[in-house]
Amino acid sequence: MKLNRDIVRQLLTLIAILAAFGVNVLTNIAPINGLSIGEISNTLFKQILITPANYAFLIWGLIYTGLISLAAYQAQPNQRQNPTLRRIGYLLTASSGAQIVWVVLFQTRLFVLSLGAMLLILLPLIGAYLRLDVVKGAVSRQQKWFVHRPISIYFAWISVATIVNGAIALDYLGWSGWGVNPQGWTVIMMVIGTAIAATVTLQRADRVYSGVFVWALGAIAVRHLDTVIIAGPASGFALILILVMIFSRQIRQKST
Repeated sequence: MKLNRDIVRQLLTLIAILAAFGVNVLTNIAPINGLSIGEISNTLFKQILITPANYAFLIWGLIYTGLISLAAYQAQPNQRQNPTLRRIGYLLTASSGAQIVWVVLFQTRLFVLSLGAMLLILLPLIGAYLRLDVVKGAVSRQQKWFVHRPISIYFAWISVATIVNGAIALDYLGWSGWGVNPQGWTVIMMVIGTAIAATVTLQRADRVYSGVFVWALGAIAVRHLDTVIIAGPASGFALILILVMIFSRQIRQKST
C-alpha cells in the first residue's frame, strides 16, 4: 500500500520535531564531552558580550511547547489536506534535522561548522514564515495559536541565536574585530537585531517576533547591569521595540 504524501509529510514533521526535542533533552542530561550547551557558553565563551543572561534560554521551554503542539495539530487526520500546512511542506522537518546537527556540532566544539548548521535551521524557518504569510494571512484561531505563533517564536529566537553563534564562531577563529572593541561590536550587533525585529514588525505587525527580541535584549541588559555601555543600549533598544510593537498597526495604516 502506497502511503499518501500528506501522511508522509505529517509523520516526518512529527518525528523530526520530537527527535529534536529528545536530542536537546538528552544532551542536557548526558552532554557530549561532559559540558552542556549552556556550560560551554558560560566557560569557553563567557567573554562573548552579546550572550544573554542564563534565564533567557528558558524560552526553549516555550518554543518546544509550541512546536510539539504544532506537530500534534498537523498530524491529526482532519488536517491532512489543510492547505496552510501543505504550504509548510518539509521545511519544519529540515529545520528540526538541522537543529539536531547543530547540537552535536556545538557540543563536539566544531563551532564554525555549528554556524553553518544554525543557518540551515534559520533558512527553512524563513521559508515557512513567508509561505504561511504569518500574521498577514487570514487564518482560523486554531491555526493562529498552533501554527503561526509557534513558528514566529521559533524563527525569532533562531534569528537571535544566529547572531550569537556568529559571534562565537568569529571569537573561536581569533577575529580581531577590525579595530573595534568588543563593547562596540556588541552594540552594533544589537542594532542589527533591533533593526531586523522592527522591520518584521512594521511589515507584518508581528508582535510575537519582536517580543522575543525584547526578551533577549532585556536578558543582555540584566547580564551586564554593571556595564552601562552595554546595559544602557540593550535597554534602550528593547524600549524601542516595545514602542514599535505598540504602534506598528498605526504606522502600517499610515504608510498604505
